[in-house]
Amino acid sequence: MFSSLMPQRKEFFELLAAHSDRVVAGANATLRLMNGLGKGTEDIPVLVAEVNMNEQSADKIKAELITLLHRSFTTPINRDQIHTLTIELDNVLNALQDVANAVGMYNIQESTIESRELAELASDACMRLNRAVVSLPAKDRKQETTDLCKEIDRIQRKAITNLFDGSTSIWTAIKMREFYALQEEVLDRCEDAAKTIEEILIENS
Repeated sequence: MFSSLMPQRKEFFELLAAHSDRVVAGANATLRLMNGLGKGTEDIPVLVAEVNMNEQSADKIKAELITLLHRSFTTPINRDQIHTLTIELDNVLNALQDVANAVGMYNIQESTIESRELAELASDACMRLNRAVVSLPAKDRKQETTDLCKEIDRIQRKAITNLFDGSTSIWTAIKMREFYALQEEVLDRCEDAAKTIEEILIENS
Protein backbone atom coordinates (compact mmCIF):
# COMPACT_ATOMS: atom_id res chain seq x y z
CA MET A 1 0.00 0.00 0.00
CA PHE A 2 2.77 2.41 0.98
CA SER A 3 4.64 1.66 -2.24
CA SER A 4 1.61 2.72 -4.27
CA LEU A 5 1.95 6.19 -2.79
CA MET A 6 5.57 6.54 -3.82
CA PRO A 7 5.92 8.75 -6.89
CA GLN A 8 7.28 7.40 -10.11
CA ARG A 9 10.37 9.43 -10.98
CA LYS A 10 9.35 9.66 -14.59
CA GLU A 11 5.90 11.09 -13.79
CA PHE A 12 7.35 14.38 -12.53
CA PHE A 13 9.70 14.69 -15.47
CA GLU A 14 6.96 13.81 -17.97
CA LEU A 15 4.70 16.53 -16.58
CA LEU A 16 7.51 19.10 -16.65
CA ALA A 17 8.26 18.12 -20.25
CA ALA A 18 4.57 18.41 -21.20
CA HIS A 19 4.46 21.82 -19.54
CA SER A 20 7.50 23.01 -21.49
CA ASP A 21 5.98 21.62 -24.71
CA ARG A 22 3.10 24.06 -24.21
CA VAL A 23 5.64 26.85 -23.72
CA VAL A 24 7.19 26.05 -27.11
CA ALA A 25 3.78 25.90 -28.78
CA GLY A 26 2.83 29.27 -27.29
CA ALA A 27 6.11 30.84 -28.38
CA ASN A 28 5.76 29.50 -31.93
CA ALA A 29 2.23 30.88 -32.19
CA THR A 30 3.47 34.25 -30.93
CA LEU A 31 6.26 34.23 -33.52
CA ARG A 32 3.77 33.54 -36.30
CA LEU A 33 1.61 36.31 -34.89
CA MET A 34 4.47 38.84 -35.06
CA ASN A 35 5.53 37.73 -38.53
CA GLY A 36 1.94 37.86 -39.82
CA LEU A 37 0.95 41.32 -38.60
CA GLY A 38 0.26 43.68 -41.49
CA LYS A 39 0.88 41.04 -44.15
CA GLY A 40 -2.54 39.42 -44.30
CA THR A 41 -0.93 35.99 -44.40
CA GLU A 42 -2.17 34.84 -40.97
CA ASP A 43 -5.50 34.93 -39.14
CA ILE A 44 -4.39 37.15 -36.25
CA PRO A 45 -7.35 36.47 -33.89
CA VAL A 46 -6.84 32.72 -34.39
CA LEU A 47 -3.17 33.00 -33.44
CA VAL A 48 -4.00 35.04 -30.32
CA ALA A 49 -6.55 32.37 -29.40
CA GLU A 50 -3.89 29.68 -29.99
CA VAL A 51 -1.53 31.35 -27.50
CA ASN A 52 -4.35 31.60 -24.95
CA MET A 53 -5.30 27.97 -25.53
CA ASN A 54 -1.74 26.81 -24.85
CA GLU A 55 -1.65 28.88 -21.67
CA GLN A 56 -4.90 27.32 -20.47
CA SER A 57 -3.67 23.83 -21.34
CA ALA A 58 -0.46 24.49 -19.41
CA ASP A 59 -2.49 25.65 -16.40
CA LYS A 60 -4.05 22.19 -16.23
CA ILE A 61 -0.63 20.54 -16.37
CA LYS A 62 0.63 22.90 -13.66
CA ALA A 63 -2.33 21.99 -11.44
CA GLU A 64 -1.68 18.29 -12.01
CA LEU A 65 1.99 18.69 -11.15
CA ILE A 66 1.30 20.63 -7.96
CA THR A 67 -1.30 18.06 -6.92
CA LEU A 68 1.26 15.31 -7.48
CA LEU A 69 3.74 17.22 -5.32
CA HIS A 70 1.23 17.53 -2.49
CA ARG A 71 0.38 13.82 -2.42
CA SER A 72 3.92 12.51 -2.86
CA PHE A 73 6.19 11.59 0.05
CA THR A 74 9.35 11.69 -2.04
CA THR A 75 10.35 13.41 -5.27
CA PRO A 76 13.12 12.64 -7.79
CA ILE A 77 14.64 16.11 -7.26
CA ASN A 78 14.18 18.80 -4.62
CA ARG A 79 10.45 19.38 -4.03
CA ASP A 80 10.80 23.17 -3.85
CA GLN A 81 12.78 23.25 -7.09
CA ILE A 82 10.11 21.25 -8.91
CA HIS A 83 7.50 23.72 -7.67
CA THR A 84 9.67 26.71 -8.61
CA LEU A 85 10.37 25.39 -12.12
CA THR A 86 6.66 24.68 -12.63
CA ILE A 87 5.75 28.25 -11.66
CA GLU A 88 8.53 29.68 -13.83
CA LEU A 89 7.37 27.73 -16.89
CA ASP A 90 3.89 29.07 -16.17
CA ASN A 91 5.34 32.59 -15.99
CA VAL A 92 6.86 32.19 -19.47
CA LEU A 93 3.46 31.30 -20.90
CA ASN A 94 1.76 34.12 -19.02
CA ALA A 95 4.28 36.53 -20.54
CA LEU A 96 3.62 35.12 -24.03
CA GLN A 97 -0.10 35.52 -23.43
CA ASP A 98 0.45 39.17 -22.43
CA VAL A 99 2.28 39.78 -25.71
CA ALA A 100 -0.45 38.17 -27.80
CA ASN A 101 -3.28 40.00 -26.05
CA ALA A 102 -1.41 43.33 -26.24
CA VAL A 103 -1.65 43.24 -30.06
CA GLY A 104 -5.34 44.09 -29.79
CA MET A 105 -5.02 46.23 -26.68
CA TYR A 106 -2.37 48.49 -28.26
CA ASN A 107 -4.01 48.29 -31.69
CA ILE A 108 -0.81 47.12 -33.34
CA GLN A 109 -1.52 46.74 -37.03
CA GLU A 110 2.00 45.97 -38.23
CA SER A 111 5.05 44.46 -36.58
CA THR A 112 8.46 46.10 -36.55
CA ILE A 113 11.83 44.53 -37.25
CA GLU A 114 12.53 44.71 -33.50
CA SER A 115 9.30 42.97 -32.50
CA ARG A 116 9.87 40.19 -35.03
CA GLU A 117 13.45 39.71 -33.81
CA LEU A 118 12.33 39.63 -30.17
CA ALA A 119 9.67 37.05 -31.05
CA GLU A 120 12.27 34.93 -32.85
CA LEU A 121 14.67 35.18 -29.90
CA ALA A 122 11.85 34.19 -27.52
CA SER A 123 10.91 31.21 -29.68
CA ASP A 124 14.56 30.10 -29.75
CA ALA A 125 14.89 30.52 -25.97
CA CYS A 126 11.70 28.52 -25.35
CA MET A 127 12.91 25.73 -27.63
CA ARG A 128 16.21 25.54 -25.74
CA LEU A 129 14.35 25.65 -22.43
CA ASN A 130 12.22 22.72 -23.57
CA ARG A 131 15.32 20.73 -24.52
CA ALA A 132 16.86 21.49 -21.14
CA VAL A 133 13.73 20.33 -19.29
CA VAL A 134 13.47 17.15 -21.37
CA SER A 135 17.12 16.27 -20.69
CA LEU A 136 16.84 16.85 -16.91
CA PRO A 137 16.41 13.13 -16.02
CA ALA A 138 19.54 12.15 -17.97
CA LYS A 139 22.57 12.84 -15.79
CA ASP A 140 24.87 11.98 -18.67
CA ARG A 141 23.47 15.02 -20.53
CA LYS A 142 24.24 17.46 -17.71
CA GLN A 143 26.75 19.49 -19.75
CA GLU A 144 24.35 19.71 -22.70
CA THR A 145 21.59 20.96 -20.39
CA THR A 146 23.92 23.50 -18.76
CA ASP A 147 24.99 24.78 -22.19
CA LEU A 148 21.35 25.23 -23.19
CA CYS A 149 20.72 27.31 -20.07
CA LYS A 150 23.76 29.50 -20.76
CA GLU A 151 22.59 30.03 -24.33
CA ILE A 152 19.23 31.29 -23.03
CA ASP A 153 21.14 33.88 -20.98
CA ARG A 154 23.02 34.96 -24.12
CA ILE A 155 19.77 35.27 -26.06
CA GLN A 156 18.24 37.36 -23.29
CA ARG A 157 21.20 39.77 -23.30
CA LYS A 158 20.97 40.14 -27.09
CA ALA A 159 17.39 41.45 -26.82
CA ILE A 160 18.34 45.16 -26.70
CA THR A 161 16.51 47.53 -29.01
CA ASN A 162 17.28 51.08 -30.08
CA LEU A 163 13.75 52.47 -30.15
CA PHE A 164 14.22 56.23 -29.94
CA ASP A 165 16.29 56.66 -33.09
CA GLY A 166 14.14 59.42 -34.57
CA SER A 167 12.54 57.24 -37.22
CA THR A 168 9.14 57.03 -35.52
CA SER A 169 6.75 59.44 -33.84
CA ILE A 170 6.99 59.89 -30.07
CA TRP A 171 3.54 58.31 -29.59
CA THR A 172 4.44 55.27 -31.67
CA ALA A 173 7.78 55.00 -29.89
CA ILE A 174 6.14 55.09 -26.45
CA LYS A 175 3.51 52.54 -27.48
CA MET A 176 6.07 50.18 -28.96
CA ARG A 177 8.41 50.60 -26.00
CA GLU A 178 5.67 49.16 -23.80
CA PHE A 179 5.10 46.34 -26.27
CA TYR A 180 8.81 45.53 -26.48
CA ALA A 181 8.93 45.46 -22.68
CA LEU A 182 6.28 42.72 -22.74
CA GLN A 183 8.31 40.76 -25.29
CA GLU A 184 11.50 41.13 -23.26
CA GLU A 185 9.59 39.84 -20.23
CA VAL A 186 9.25 36.49 -22.04
CA LEU A 187 13.04 36.28 -22.30
CA ASP A 188 13.47 37.30 -18.66
CA ARG A 189 11.13 34.52 -17.54
CA CYS A 190 12.97 32.00 -19.73
CA GLU A 191 16.20 33.03 -18.05
CA ASP A 192 14.63 32.53 -14.59
CA ALA A 193 13.64 28.98 -15.51
CA ALA A 194 17.07 28.28 -16.98
CA LYS A 195 18.76 29.38 -13.74
CA THR A 196 16.51 27.04 -11.75
CA ILE A 197 17.46 24.15 -14.02
CA GLU A 198 21.14 24.98 -13.49
CA GLU A 199 20.57 24.93 -9.71
CA ILE A 200 18.88 21.53 -10.01
CA LEU A 201 21.86 20.20 -11.98
CA ILE A 202 24.34 21.51 -9.39
CA GLU A 203 22.41 19.99 -6.48
CA ASN A 204 22.05 16.63 -8.20
CA SER A 205 25.52 16.30 -9.65
